Amino acid sequence: IGHLRSTVIGSSLCKIFTFLGYRVIGINHLGDWGTQFGKLITAFKKWGNEQDLKNDPIKYLLGLYVRFHSEAGELPDLESEARNWFYRLENNDDEAYRLWEKFRALSIKEFKKIYTRLGVEFDNYTGESFYSSMLEKTISNLISAGITEESEGALVVKLYEDLPPALLKKSDEATLYMTRDIAAAVYRHEKFDFDLALYVVGSPQTLHFRQLFKVLGKMGLGWSENCYHIPFGHIRFEESAMSTRKGNVVFLEDVLDKATTLALSIINDKNPGLENKEKVAQEVGIGSIIFNDLKNNRIKDITFEWKDALNFNGETGPYLQYTHARINSLLKKYKNTHGPVEFSDDLTFSDEGYQVAVLINSFEDSVLRASSEFEPSIISRYLLELASDFNSYYNTHRVITDDKLLSLSRALLVYGVKSVLKTGLELLGLTAVEKM
Repeated sequence: IGHLRSTVIGSSLCKIFTFLGYRVIGINHLGDWGTQFGKLITAFKKWGNEQDLKNDPIKYLLGLYVRFHSEAGELPDLESEARNWFYRLENNDDEAYRLWEKFRALSIKEFKKIYTRLGVEFDNYTGESFYSSMLEKTISNLISAGITEESEGALVVKLYEDLPPALLKKSDEATLYMTRDIAAAVYRHEKFDFDLALYVVGSPQTLHFRQLFKVLGKMGLGWSENCYHIPFGHIRFEESAMSTRKGNVVFLEDVLDKATTLALSIINDKNPGLENKEKVAQEVGIGSIIFNDLKNNRIKDITFEWKDALNFNGETGPYLQYTHARINSLLKKYKNTHGPVEFSDDLTFSDEGYQVAVLINSFEDSVLRASSEFEPSIISRYLLELASDFNSYYNTHRVITDDKLLSLSRALLVYGVKSVLKTGLELLGLTAVEKM
């Protein structure tokens, strides 16, 4: 679940900018290169099993990674073996490449299953490995720009001011993800000629991105000023800190399964006769996970708790989805009584209705703010306020009355709330459920 935040924040920003008319390219920059693959290859060669790998790739590879770190203390040669395997991988060794490609392909296949459940799409999966063939040229360009120097056998770019040097190549000639990120940035600008490049990566990487953008600037690349790091805080799962090396990991697939099961249990209790309730449970359960993240300012650390995420009455995704479904039901009743909702110049609103109308009208402002601050939670907070004001209004104002003009005025207001709720939920990556 540690990768949930970058996925849902990035996906929402893609949807927001697309809604505003931008052409958006969503890239899943996989961490598919680096010394961790030397460790995985070493572990698989020593303890691996092909069938177990195919049966459950993600959990099996994690198990090997954890075992590597647990045994490295007793077997100091493991680390040097891992470095050697990664060196072989960087130099196109057939066996190293075959194992790496197998791990990568199986992992992406599993990732895509999760992304489908989350409603997330990427335009490409060009991770770190894609840029490995560009590193020699990248380093040559950096040297030609006159901004590199050697330091204790390593190649660095000194940045001075308040930033430590950016390390490009270690003394053993191994490259680092700084070098790969430089190559990636240059490639993306050449390919897409972007106006804006957003890096949705956790806040611990803030220094790395400050260094990256500074190096790009020192290379004379003016477009580096249009590159932004979009940091976010940690997520804790019911007070349990996560560590990949120790195996303290909560799998997102398991969380989505549990959310769906709990949502179905609630639906069976509240509305057992609901059509397509398994599908609705998926939409509500998974929506609760997404909204629980996106309702918070992204820089905040989050503690995930089930009782909060799936509460139908609190500041949750299910609350907004239920409000939308409630409105949908109300408008169907209106249509059966008075016919379709059609605009009229001769409308009447109470003070409370006017307040809701003003809030509806401010939706575009909230989307613009969310885009300028790269902050989906602005839309989340707006939707919660809109739903709260609507529910207060609905509790004191009958929509379907004998007075057709009064009913039409109120139905139009309700229709406006429904339209904005639906669009807002979709910008966050939630389904606007029709029935609950």
